[in-house]
Amino acid sequence: MATMTLREQLYRQLDKLPDDVVAQIADFTLFVMARKQISANYAEWSHGQWEYFGLEQLFREDDEVTYALDEAEEIYQP
Repeated sequence: MATMTLREQLYRQLDKLPDDVVAQIADFTLFVMARKQISANYAEWSHGQWEYFGLEQLFREDDEVTYALDEAEEIYQP
């Protein structure tokens, strides 16, 4: 099995998992990287890179969450 094929399979599987499981996988990945003395690239991200990442996650096209105006008004209490 080629490395890219395995990576592609992992990407697909991660997209289907619940957030709590993805968080556990991320923790395990950091553990393995620390053990192998591999630096986490995002540890050196600038503020702008984190901002872009956050916005990218917030506005993903595959999100199917919809809200009605009355729901928003119920939550937002100025």
